Amino acid sequence: MTYEKKGWFALVALILSAMVRVLWPHPANATEANLIVFNAKITTQDAKNPSPTALAVKDGKFLAVGTDEETKKLRGKETRVLDAGGRRLIPGLNDSHGHYVRGGRFYNSEVRWDGVPSLQIALNMIREQADRTPEGNWVRVIGGWSPFQFEEKRMPTPTELNQAAPDTPVFILYLYSMGFLNEAGLKALGVTVENAQEKAPPGGRYEVVDGRLTGRLLAEPDPTILYKTIGSLPPLSAEDQLNSTRHFFRELNRFGMTSAVDAGGGGHKYPVDYTGTALLAGSPDLPLRISYYLFPQQKGNEYREFVEWMANHGLFHDGALHLDHGYELEGAGEFLVWSAGDFENFTADRPDLTRRERWREDLKRVAQLLVERGWPLRIHATYDESIGHILDVFEEVDREERAAGRKGFVGIRWAVDHAETLKQANLERIKKLGGGVAIQNRMAFAGEYFIERYGAGVADHAPPVRALLDAGIPVGAGSDATRVSTYNPWISLYWLVTGRSVGGTPLLSAENRLSREEALELYTIGSAWFSQEEGVKGRIAPGQYADFALLNKDYFAVAEEEIRGIESVLTVTGGVIVYGAEEFAGLAPELPQVSPAWSPVKLFGGYYRTSEHRSEK
Repeated sequence: MTYEKKGWFALVALILSAMVRVLWPHPANATEANLIVFNAKITTQDAKNPSPTALAVKDGKFLAVGTDEETKKLRGKETRVLDAGGRRLIPGLNDSHGHYVRGGRFYNSEVRWDGVPSLQIALNMIREQADRTPEGNWVRVIGGWSPFQFEEKRMPTPTELNQAAPDTPVFILYLYSMGFLNEAGLKALGVTVENAQEKAPPGGRYEVVDGRLTGRLLAEPDPTILYKTIGSLPPLSAEDQLNSTRHFFRELNRFGMTSAVDAGGGGHKYPVDYTGTALLAGSPDLPLRISYYLFPQQKGNEYREFVEWMANHGLFHDGALHLDHGYELEGAGEFLVWSAGDFENFTADRPDLTRRERWREDLKRVAQLLVERGWPLRIHATYDESIGHILDVFEEVDREERAAGRKGFVGIRWAVDHAETLKQANLERIKKLGGGVAIQNRMAFAGEYFIERYGAGVADHAPPVRALLDAGIPVGAGSDATRVSTYNPWISLYWLVTGRSVGGTPLLSAENRLSREEALELYTIGSAWFSQEEGVKGRIAPGQYADFALLNKDYFAVAEEEIRGIESVLTVTGGVIVYGAEEFAGLAPELPQVSPAWSPVKLFGGYYRTSEHRSEK
């Protein structure tokens, strides 16, 4: 090549390079965004930048948050740019206490009464599902509802259940207070008037009236009879459990959830029953960050279970291959030992831990092990009396550890779960020991029974949310889904803001209710504390995880009653679109067909939508 030709090519290259710099001023490998969303009302929860209109995402994190004009400068050839249409955009919601791995395991097998407005519709759902459920399987409604949400304001009767499903076994769970079996269900389980007392575990009974089984199962107050019944129902196959988990997590994304702290659960063994979520975590398609705690299953052998888990499973191990903090082992709980577990059954007397053999020795041994090994822990405790006894043990462990030259609870991330009747003295003890409190909207589903037993004057500060915040104690909001409350986070946010149950009953006093801003903060930043992620998620700011939701209604502008109807139209986890509706409907990955073919989810979906429920017709 001649010198002149070389010079000519060099000049052309220089001109093209200059044109590229003018048209695309930021190198693609440095500052070009993968995703830009503009024309939004963004709630950042970042005091330095409270209300921008646009955001840019790169490599799973927020790259920039600012004006439309500023953010569009980060657009590259491959950047996806979305117009939010002036909608409200918030950080992804994060439930600080739910049972989402277990929920995914069972979702496709369950009829969900969550949000169903009338008992008649609910019974029609039972009837329709019974007609399509193959022999050997059950129709099951496992929590997430309250009789007070129905227009009729009552429970189903045995006659109604038998008429809806005369030949197909049915089990319906209401919280951990009671359950309902139709005649076919009683027959399938082999329960008769003659053997009912023998078959019922201690603390529960099959109701008999006038020499006949009514089909009601009563926890008084121990829910083992309910756990036992659920455990006797046929499980989904491993393949269907994975499919179920995919569809359940998509359902959570529908409401703007991008994270959850999983509290294990009864009848849910680790690691064998975690297969669906573990397989999803190992794929590129995990749409939800899960931090999970380990819940022992063997009553009396909890210490041995924790020792085995510690030997075989690394604390903070992330099993997600494509999502930071995607599937992470976080610690121990919500039960540490069964003998120290109280029950949130407001239709029965409060349990007294001190009447149980070895509860104190069992709890101290496990707590000491966890503290010595530096494991985060959380413990289920509904009543102030239970919390006081538990704190006695924790404080004793702390003293002995310090006397031995160790740190005790210093540096241990620990929490009390639930705490509905927590009082000031124990609140101060929790703070002194460095703990947090995870609250849930269980009262929204059981508050009427709580008032009947304890009075409205106790219910108005159950739990004492304002006192916890005023004390500076870390607080996270959640649901305790799926067997107690619904998994829909907007029902919990509605309860925090209005103080009302799903049936409209006033519960929380005006002083104990939260502003919409405060409630949202507890469901994002507050919840992140319980997985030690408060530095990386909960805010929309550069460097934070790009987890957010674009809402169908403006949470800060709609009437209070409309909060319950909020959903996401665009949910993004780690910069990846995981849910889309309306003009964004085609952007999320397509899910496989619901399986098995008779799944109630295929017919009814999940949380109630009028247009999707044939039973309303």
